[in-house]
Amino acid sequence: MDTIHFPITAEDFRRVKTGFFRLGKIPNVIGAVDGTLIPIIAPSEAEEVYVCRKGYHAINVQAVVDHEMRFTDVVAQWPGSVHDSTIMENCALKQWLTTTNNNWLLGDSGYGLKPYLLTPIGTPSTPSEVLYNNAHVKTRLVVERAFGILKSRFRCLHKSGGCLLVKPSKAAQIVSVCMRLHNLCKEMNVPAPLVLEDDDHDEQLFDGPLNGNGVQTRQSVVNLF
Repeated sequence: MDTIHFPITAEDFRRVKTGFFRLGKIPNVIGAVDGTLIPIIAPSEAEEVYVCRKGYHAINVQAVVDHEMRFTDVVAQWPGSVHDSTIMENCALKQWLTTTNNNWLLGDSGYGLKPYLLTPIGTPSTPSEVLYNNAHVKTRLVVERAFGILKSRFRCLHKSGGCLLVKPSKAAQIVSVCMRLHNLCKEMNVPAPLVLEDDDHDEQLFDGPLNGNGVQTRQSVVNLF
């Protein structure tokens, strides 16, 4: 059975939204999204596009997690030099999100603000904006924690473990399998390992224009605070 599955039923959405709301009081959140770099050996083809912003060869893996740090959606096919926002713009999940209402992802400042993807406010100027940013960080932290546990449990994915000595396509398969095993560990209540220091913590800032509908949606959430 595939352990990676996105909410599909009304009960799934209710459970996930309730779980996220308990973390930071932001409504309608169905997932936290982020990208993480997985080090690989230099590929024989298109080697330069796999050099990530940190200077080593990698694939950039996008993942969505739920409130319990289970991976619910994974895109593991892009070279390390590709920006997180580009991956989001070209994934199937984004296409689905544009057809729904009141189903939001939370992403860091590396993503463009959208009606379906809420990001932090760069320079908060009111108490409500500060409270929103605090709630956003508290809620979105689950995806960073999930990556930390994943890489600590499967050291081959962590920079301290060297790199995956396989082609990018095979590396993508390994990452996907490790994420499925992570979810299985969650289901079986396997204790989490001692989490290593994050090897991929800095954000790639999004430098595109603000989305007007996204601004309105985010402001409606800020007003709740």
